[in-house]
Amino acid sequence: MKKKPNLRIGGLRSRWLMNTVGVVFALGMVCVLAVTASFATYYYSNMEADLKNRATSTTEFFADYMGQDYNEFYQSCITYAQTFERKDILELQFINRWGDMVASSVGPWAGQAPNTRDIKDAVRTRGPQLFVGRDPETRERIMAVSCPMIYTNGEVIGVLRYVTTMELVDREVFMVGLVSFLGLMVILGVVVLSSGYYVHSILTPVAQITEKAKRIASGSYGTQIQTKYDDEIGELAQTINEMSTKISQNEKMQAEFISQLSHELRTPLTVINGWSETLLADDNMDADTRQGMKIISSEAKRLTEMVMELLDFTRMQDGRMTLNVEPTDLRSEFEDTVFMYGSRLAQDGITLNYLDSDEDIPEISCDPKRLRQVFLNILDNAAKHGRDGKTIDASISYEDDEVVVRIRDHGCGIPEDEIPLVKKKFYKGSSKARGTGIGLAVCDEIVEMHGGTLTLENAPGGGTLVTVRLPAGDQ
Repeated sequence: MKKKPNLRIGGLRSRWLMNTVGVVFALGMVCVLAVTASFATYYYSNMEADLKNRATSTTEFFADYMGQDYNEFYQSCITYAQTFERKDILELQFINRWGDMVASSVGPWAGQAPNTRDIKDAVRTRGPQLFVGRDPETRERIMAVSCPMIYTNGEVIGVLRYVTTMELVDREVFMVGLVSFLGLMVILGVVVLSSGYYVHSILTPVAQITEKAKRIASGSYGTQIQTKYDDEIGELAQTINEMSTKISQNEKMQAEFISQLSHELRTPLTVINGWSETLLADDNMDADTRQGMKIISSEAKRLTEMVMELLDFTRMQDGRMTLNVEPTDLRSEFEDTVFMYGSRLAQDGITLNYLDSDEDIPEISCDPKRLRQVFLNILDNAAKHGRDGKTIDASISYEDDEVVVRIRDHGCGIPEDEIPLVKKKFYKGSSKARGTGIGLAVCDEIVEMHGGTLTLENAPGGGTLVTVRLPAGDQ
């Protein structure tokens, strides 16, 4: 099944959608709030105007009764309240100047009037006053208008007050806001769908290009990107294709050059090695000459090893590295390598400790020559980079159906930031030791071809620990 490319692209899809939706939502909420506020203002102002008009006209109507005495006047108020026709939506109240309820269209008629500021303000200012808030007794949201009733002698004898609930209007305002918000959600849905389709049409080819670019970066030079777009995305894909082709050509030329050079160097190096050994066999050679020949022989062997590494590297690069697998007693191979290399290290004052164990280690299917090459390379690295520790520990064991080889030096270790990079080809980091920087890359490839793993880490107490794990099953 073909794996779908990852459309995340560093969160670009999420950022695009969030920014688009965020802007639309913010603007939409401003519009929703503006529409709701406009309708609220419209409804409340109409309610206020209606109540003030009613209060003023009713007060003017009662001005005709101001010539009566107080008792007759209050009786007229009670009669008017009893016959008030709009009591289903309004409450008409008559309140005397002492704050007592004289009459109400919904009752009770006697008792203390509501203690709201509009009543006192109407008496004090001798003009209509508005109140919007909670009823002190019912806690219901109300709107009230109080209008002073002035006797013929100019004395304020009471307040005429119209009261209405704001529940219906508040509900209307809420519904307007809700409908506006739902409309905004519909618009947001359309924006998300359209933006999602647009983003998908861009990010799908970008994800494909990113996936192929990662493959090229990991070494799959020559990989080509197929695209049907003839725009900026198509131009990007074409540019990456050209880059991939040129890198592939350069890598091929580099590998061919290294391979040809390595083959050309092998012949003179073989001659130098042969003649240096022949000359060293002469017992009549003086001490200085013999020392010089030993240096020539040693450096020629080191150069030969570098040439062999380069040849292995070119085989690894173009896929020509193969394994000659056979049943092998890996403990025996490892011990032979340790004892052979230990004598060489002893000449440099380095002790190679083989930590032997009595446990049985089964034969495994492997290429003994290639694994011996891995062990020698790791030991050589331990000698070069852990020389100051003067000691190298080596062991082989059988753990969880795996043959585990551990080689540890007691040097200064590897900087933590370099550990993930040390197995990369040509990487030498901060090390001053001589070498091509491809030995560990070749070793890692050989171990992986055996189905195993090669890891490096800083050991407790100092130094570097290299662990090779090889499966004991059939390869």
